[in-house]
Amino acid sequence: MGAASARGRSEAAGLLSIGQVLARLTPDFPALTSSKLRFLEVQGIVTPRRTESGYRKFTPADLERLRLALTLQRDHYLPLSVIREYLDDIDAGRDPAPPADSVPRSIMPTARRYRRDELLRTAGAGAQLLNDALSTGLITGGETYDEQALGMLRALVALDRHGIEPRHLRNLKQSAERDVALVESALAPLRRRPDAASRGRAADIAPELARRISDVREALIRASLDRLDI
Repeated sequence: MGAASARGRSEAAGLLSIGQVLARLTPDFPALTSSKLRFLEVQGIVTPRRTESGYRKFTPADLERLRLALTLQRDHYLPLSVIREYLDDIDAGRDPAPPADSVPRSIMPTARRYRRDELLRTAGAGAQLLNDALSTGLITGGETYDEQALGMLRALVALDRHGIEPRHLRNLKQSAERDVALVESALAPLRRRPDAASRGRAADIAPELARRISDVREALIRASLDRLDI
């Protein structure tokens, strides 16, 4: 038991948080952010371990894999799919030729945007429902709308079928803003520090805090529903 525990501590000591990874990579890749690191994870460029609390932990091999991927993307304008295949070949013990240069493109894909008519059609919503969502601040207006607006409108369509309108949800928006203020206050000491590691750690902790607050909210709602005589 003691030997196994010691091995676990030794192994964990060699792992890096997302903030530590940023601190090591941003000198060479100043545009790198925690959100871009998470995107690289989603694209299969790297697969960090997770702690019991859900924090990402990177090995030294993960760090070098990220460094190589970012270098190939920056210097050779390669799409991430090509970079991933190249890295997978290396991991499999093969000796692949360096991939050829490609057409320049960003490390982040262009996010889908929807015109008003496209948003209404895709969400299956009526114009009045969108107008109500805009007037209550549940959706931010603009010439085009992102995936988050689409997800919100789809949820509003489902609620509207049961007579729950955007005007009934004003308190939810205010509650969400209070939750964000709570997270912001908790992370203020880290966000005030000028180093990339602290900013990266704050970015890593923020969604975890938001998730925990959401868990508490869900538990409270379930407890209240259990008391309903239905």
